[in-house]
Amino acid sequence: MPVMERIQAEVESHPIVLFMKGTPEFPMCGFSSRAVQALRDAGAEHLYTINVLEEPEIRANLPRFSNWPTFPQLFIHGELIGGCDITLELHESGELRRIVAEALSQ
Repeated sequence: MPVMERIQAEVESHPIVLFMKGTPEFPMCGFSSRAVQALRDAGAEHLYTINVLEEPEIRANLPRFSNWPTFPQLFIHGELIGGCDITLELHESGELRRIVAEALSQ
């Protein structure tokens, strides 16, 4: 499967997808770590993630797919939410909890 189709399939197959450096248990950058913590605090306990450090094709092509240059990248219901800064802003405003609850209830 071509990498762009695989990325599309991943974001459409899971309500919440975080493309990150490392894993939720062992994040390999501070931005990924903070995004995971914000999502967990918002109620996303079983988070579907893709470690871009182990997926070089995805790491190279995801910025072109999403038109977002950095990692992590959070998708909810197939739509790019943003990176670490946006995830943290949504968490601080309380909006992330609502978005996560809605995504997991469908």
